[in-house]
Amino acid sequence: MKNWMGIALCVGLLGACGSPEDRILFDGQFYNSKVRKVERQLDVFSVAVKPVSKSLLGAREAGRYAATVYCVNTYGSSDIVWAAGPDAPDAQLSIDKDTLTLQGRCPNAR
Repeated sequence: MKNWMGIALCVGLLGACGSPEDRILFDGQFYNSKVRKVERQLDVFSVAVKPVSKSLLGAREAGRYAATVYCVNTYGSSDIVWAAGPDAPDAQLSIDKDTLTLQGRCPNAR
């Protein structure tokens, strides 16, 4: 019985792992992106993307993609009003410790 439980646990853990073929690459690289709501407002969000050192262009597009997925999944629309978006000039981007931070709002929320 212990063996079957161990096997079931291993299969479950392996099933949670995504295959490399399922990853979306941006500028030929994979990025870790995390979207968070801002100040308890579900429509206002920030996106942290790392590592920027792989490619700034790729990090921008990974952040844009993560934000779009968030708005589509939350509100059913890909519209975004950027406060600090991926199209800003390089000097205006918020980059700290190899992490790009973007901020925006899903306008169809209200």
